[in-house]
Amino acid sequence: MMPAKQIHLAAHFPGVNNTTVWTDPRSASQIDFGSFVHLAETAERGKFDFFFLAEGLRLREMKGRIHDLDVAGRPESLTVLSALAAVTTRLGLAATVNSTFNEPYEVARRLATVDHLSGGRAAWNVVTSWDAFTGENFRRGGFLEEADRYARAAEFLHTARELWDSWGDGDLVADPAAGEFARPGAGAFAHRGAQFDIAGRFNVPRPPQGHPVIIQAGDSFEGREFAAADADVIFSRHGTLEDGRAFYKDVKSRLARYGRQPDDLKIMPAVTYVLGDTEQDAAERAAGIRRAQVSPQNAIAFLEGYWGRDLSAYDPDGPLPDIEPDLDEGVSKGRAQFRGDRGETVRKWRALAAERGLSIRDLVIEATGRQTFVGTPRSVADQIDEFVQTDAADGFVFVPHLTPGGLDDLVEHVVPLLQEKGVFRTDYTGPTLRDHLGLRVPRAHSRRSEREAS
Repeated sequence: MMPAKQIHLAAHFPGVNNTTVWTDPRSASQIDFGSFVHLAETAERGKFDFFFLAEGLRLREMKGRIHDLDVAGRPESLTVLSALAAVTTRLGLAATVNSTFNEPYEVARRLATVDHLSGGRAAWNVVTSWDAFTGENFRRGGFLEEADRYARAAEFLHTARELWDSWGDGDLVADPAAGEFARPGAGAFAHRGAQFDIAGRFNVPRPPQGHPVIIQAGDSFEGREFAAADADVIFSRHGTLEDGRAFYKDVKSRLARYGRQPDDLKIMPAVTYVLGDTEQDAAERAAGIRRAQVSPQNAIAFLEGYWGRDLSAYDPDGPLPDIEPDLDEGVSKGRAQFRGDRGETVRKWRALAAERGLSIRDLVIEATGRQTFVGTPRSVADQIDEFVQTDAADGFVFVPHLTPGGLDDLVEHVVPLLQEKGVFRTDYTGPTLRDHLGLRVPRAHSRRSEREAS
């Protein structure tokens, strides 16, 4: 009998959308450092693999105004993680950093710095940006087509790895002539490519992990290929067993063509949870949380994004709008979910609402507000384990509905049951994030190593 797979867990600090229940009196600031510390310390107490921060490069807008139902303020992630490195000892520290509006040298330098400060716990969620709205903050005023975005992201990551590898991966050697420790050629690099043409010297020694852990979240064909070729972790939005198994099988099957093994990439869907003393109690709590997450104002704002019209005159507890969507216009800026086939989405929603008699708010709850794991601590632990043991995931990124105490119950009541099952660590076995994830430290491929090989 094969040993049980070990589960990987991560904590996501709630960012945008309607995840956070602001009306709950326990809900606190999303920019106060104490909030970050609380969630990070909870995750480390639970022996989680890493703590994750998303990124927002521009405040979202609704009908030409700041979307005041969103989070008003998004601190720069790597700065926050640098501070958290001082108050945690083992927890991985992951940040989303955009590859469309940044440059390889500065990103590689900042990530290498966090990896050194934390003793090898840094991770980078590589994302692209699709809209000119965000680009205006960077004076580009434009955007890249999807294929071009991933081409830039792939070369961006390749270039960052060249920079990290430019110091080689051996120990520093004494240079008597210089009167100090040095490495011949340390930091020298030259990259000539379609996206970047840079040369110089990288000024941060190779990170403790070799390369920070690479995370990717795209679900398109290009995104899956990018993850199979270059990522260590992929976020997935597939929250059911059936969808999870299909995604898991598809992505893992792509690894071999890049010379990689199935365990070289961890698949970790973003999930939520609700606990109760009984299954019925948990279900009732989950329903209450869903209604709190989708307020009447949130329901109308969400629908406006798909209709491309002002729907403020409609009753959120009434039927769907009787007017057709304006597919040529948009009232929401900075939200990726509104850029797909809005017409097809609206047609499906009309059919669903008619079949089940759903109001606007009920429909939005159905589309956005469903919790993944609902039940008693024991049943939630069993559900989590089933996903992993049946190859629907390697673990999960938990997104709590409260800031900052939303993972307290999970760590206190569910994690011990997973440990009791023997499917989750009782303590960290190594100091780095690669240790937690069971990932190899990549060897440096530099001109120095090539010289030594010859």
